[in-house]
Parts: sequence; C-alpha cells; structure tokens
Amino acid sequence: MKAMILAAGLGTRLRPHSLLRPKPLFPVLGRPLLLRHVDRLRAAGFGPMVVNAHHLREQIVTLLAGEPDIIVQEEETILGTGGGVRLAAPHFGGEPALVINGDIDHDLDLGWVYRQHCASEATATLVLHDCPRFNTVEVAPDGRILGFGGPGPAAGNRLLAFTGIQVLDPAILELVPPGVCASIIDCYRDVIRQGGRVQALVAKDHFWTDMGTPADYLALHEKLLTGGGESSPFLVAEGAVLGEGVRLEGWAAIGAGARIGAGASLARVVVWDGAEVAPGERHADTIIT
Repeated sequence: MKAMILAAGLGTRLRPHSLLRPKPLFPVLGRPLLLRHVDRLRAAGFGPMVVNAHHLREQIVTLLAGEPDIIVQEEETILGTGGGVRLAAPHFGGEPALVINGDIDHDLDLGWVYRQHCASEATATLVLHDCPRFNTVEVAPDGRILGFGGPGPAAGNRLLAFTGIQVLDPAILELVPPGVCASIIDCYRDVIRQGGRVQALVAKDHFWTDMGTPADYLALHEKLLTGGGESSPFLVAEGAVLGEGVRLEGWAAIGAGARIGAGASLARVVVWDGAEVAPGERHADTIIT
C-alpha cells in the first residue's frame, strides 16, 4: 500500500516557532510529529511512502536519512497539496495512494481507510468527521461529497470537516498541471464537476487534532498527557536536567537535554529538546524553544 505525508507547508500560523523547525518536526511527547505518522503507516502495512519537503527541508532530509522505505521529495518551490501529490504520482505505480496531512495527530485506522476506498467505486475517498470549527464539506445522504466551502448545505445534506486523510486514484492527478502550486481540493472540485465520485468516509469515536496554531499544539499535549493515555501529566525526557526546587503544575512535556534552572515554575508548557529555562523563571501556557 502506497502512502504520502504532506510535510512541505510553511507553518505561518505557528511562527515564530516554525522559523526554527518545520511544523511536522515539532516534538509531540518528545518525538517529531512526522515520525508518529511514519510509525502509524508502517504499523498499518504501508510502504514505501513519500514525504515532501520545502520549508526548512534540510531538517526533514536529515531526520529521514537512511530510512529505506521513505522517499523524500524535496520541492524547490512550494507546490501546495495538489502540486506536491502530482509530483509524487510516479512513485504510486498506478495504485491508490493514501495521502495524509503532516500537521495532524489522530488514532484512526489507516489500513481500514485504505481498504474502504479500494472496496468502493469512488475516484477518491476523504475521511470526514463532525468538527464544527472546520465543517465546510457538503455531503449527500449517500455519502457523496458535493462541494467544499460553499454557502451552506442544500436540504437533506450536511456539512462535515475534512480530517486531512484521503485515498485517491493517481489518474485524477492528471487534472493538476505539473510543476505549479495547486490545491488537491481544487482537483476534487474538478472531479465532481466532471461527474466523478468523491466519497466521504465518516469517522466517529476517534481522536483527532489539527496542529495549526500554538494553542492547538498545547491543547494536543494537554489531551495526550491528561486524557488517560500517559501515566503522568509530566513527561521529562531522558537527559533533561531539572534544578532544585523546580515546580511543575498542570502538565508539562520537557524534551531531551533541556535544562530547567533551580526554582523555576512551569505550568502547561512544552519545552523543546535542548532548551533552557533560567533559575527562578515562571512560564505558563507556552512553548519554550
């Protein structure tokens, strides 16, 4: 099963932190988000997989060096979700490909998603869910996707949100001009206009988050550390050094090699690997790089 992780975005809403690392390399519980995606795809039986890279791409290249089942697609210019997938199409060998946004975290069964698409007659299958903040995709009662970002659903239809997980037949990528910045959503609009079927696969009872803003990034850690999945709301990576009298409140994720000075107070923070907090400093609800 072929797959692609979209990791080339600029991460503008996460600045200034994304000026230091591309968004898919932000640590989540001390591990780069991109590697969490790779782990899930491998566990589901996917491979080889393509990872595209543009912004600070040398960091992604270095991280994935030596991984035999990963093809890093370096993009000199930003190609967008459509242009990036179009460029990767030769690696799919004509088979359906699962494509996932590199800035989400989730617990969905990606193998099941792929099999559901293969058992359908759809040109593309998009995993949707009910998330009012992002509900813009119009879906008919039979699951057919009718449009994106319109004025509102017609009678009998409903609006759902795109999770950033999709399976597509590579042939539709011929609708995307090669070498130009394009949106995969515009490609789906073209498929719909031409009478093709873009199908919704509706997810329920799952975990999902978009890591688009600093607040989203912190909320993800709060969920992971306090939602029952971890034994403690305080994650201190190997090699981190906490001085005498350091106080941790609420939850905290402290990366490898971080140094927290004596008497410092940290509440609901993510401290990146190698970061330093001076003695006596107080930080709350923030990212420390």
